[in-house]
Amino acid sequence: MELFIKIIQFFLCFTILVGLHELGHFVMACVFKIRVEKFYIFFDPWFSLFKFKRKGTEYGLGWVPLGGYVKIAGMVDESLDEEQLRQPPQPDEFRSKPAWQRFFVLIAGVVMNVLVAVGIYCAVCYTWGDSYFSNQDARWGYTFNDAGHALGFRDGDRFVSLDGRPVDNVALLLNDLLITDGDRTVVVERGGAEIALRLPLDRLVEMRRSKGYENLFRLRQPFLVDSVVTASGLRKGDEIVGLNEHRDLEFFDYKALLQIYAGQDVQLAVLRDADTVRMTLPVSDDGRLGVTVASPYIPRTRHYTLWQSIPAGFRKAGQVVSSYWQQLKLIVRPKTKLYEELGGFIAIGSLFSGTWDWQDFWLKTAFLSIILAVMNILPIPGLDGGHALFTFWEMLTGRKVSDRVLVAAQYVGLGILLLLLLYANGNDIYRFILK
Repeated sequence: MELFIKIIQFFLCFTILVGLHELGHFVMACVFKIRVEKFYIFFDPWFSLFKFKRKGTEYGLGWVPLGGYVKIAGMVDESLDEEQLRQPPQPDEFRSKPAWQRFFVLIAGVVMNVLVAVGIYCAVCYTWGDSYFSNQDARWGYTFNDAGHALGFRDGDRFVSLDGRPVDNVALLLNDLLITDGDRTVVVERGGAEIALRLPLDRLVEMRRSKGYENLFRLRQPFLVDSVVTASGLRKGDEIVGLNEHRDLEFFDYKALLQIYAGQDVQLAVLRDADTVRMTLPVSDDGRLGVTVASPYIPRTRHYTLWQSIPAGFRKAGQVVSSYWQQLKLIVRPKTKLYEELGGFIAIGSLFSGTWDWQDFWLKTAFLSIILAVMNILPIPGLDGGHALFTFWEMLTGRKVSDRVLVAAQYVGLGILLLLLLYANGNDIYRFILK
C-alpha cells in the first residue's frame, strides 16, 4: 500500500508540474498570437483518450502518464517536425516572431515553475505554518554518529553558530553542511566553553559520498521523569543524571543498565531543580524504576497571516533555488564524484511519503518544481535554456541562428538528455540491487 501511495503521489506531482510548465509556454505563445497546434496532458503516441479542437488548437488527454507537452507552430522542439520547417514561415508561427517575443515564450515554462513553487510555499506557510526544531531548545545537546565524531564533534555538543551565523533551525544546518563549495566553521558549546571546529570541504564531501550524513546527529534523550507509577523518592520533573558509577548518559543507556541491574538496588544521582539528590532505589525484576519518561522536545511552529505568507513563500523558494544551484555546482566537479548521487524516477518517487500527507506532498511538489525550473534553464541544447541561449545571442548580435543548426542542436541535446536519463536511472537500479 505504501508503494502504491508513493506511485500515485509521484504521477500526480509530475503531471501538475509538467502540465503547468507547458501551460507557461502556451499562455505566452497566445499573448504574442503564436499558433499553438497541440496542448496535451500525458503523451499520446498512436492515439489519445480524448481530444477536441478549439480556435485551431487541439486539446487532449494522452494515455502515457508522464507529464504532457505543447506543440507550438514553427518551433524547433522535441517533436522534430522538420517538414513544417521546410515550408515558408507563416505570420503566426514562432519562427516569424521577433527574437524578444520568442525569448519570453522559451523561458515562460521555467518562470511558471518558479511561480508555482512560490505559490505553494505561500499556501503552505499560511495553511500549516512553518514547523521546525529550534537549536535553542536542545538543552541536552546532540549525539553524533561515527561520521560526526570523525569531523570533531563530541556527544553532548550543542551548536552555537555556523560560519559566524547563529544556528536556530537545525534542519538548515545539516543542509548547509552537505551543500557547500568551501570549508565550514562550526562553533559548539562543550562543557560550558565554546569550541570552534573547522570542517574541511574534502571531509564534508567524503561524509556525503559515504552517506555519513544519515543520522549525523540526533537530540540527546535525558532520563526525565514524567510520572511516578511505583512509590519511590522520585518526583515528576526529576532528571536522573547518574546510576551507580555511570554519569551523564542518555535515557537509552540508563535503560540498558537497568536491565543489567534488574532485581538489585542502585544508587541514583537525581537533578531536582538546581540541586543534585542522591538516593538508593530498587530495580524491578524486569529492569524498571516504576516511572514514565517525558520527551522534552517540542517542535516550534511559526504561523503567518495571509500577507506574511507571501514574502515567506518567496524567501523559501529563493533558499531552495540557491541550495539546489550550489548542489549542481558540486555535482559537476569531477573530483567530488558526487555525480554518483544522480537518481532517476525511483529516486524521485522515494522522496514521497508512504502515507498521504497533503502538507508533505505540496512541499515535495514545490521542491521538485524548483528542480524542474533549474534543470530546464541550463544552457543545454534541447532544453529551454539551450533554445533561450540561441535566441539571446540573436538579440545581442541581430544574427538569427539557422533552423538547420537548431535542429542539429536539438538532436545533440536529446542525445545528451537520453544519456543522462539512462545514467540516472541506471544508478537507481544499481542502488536497488545493492540494497
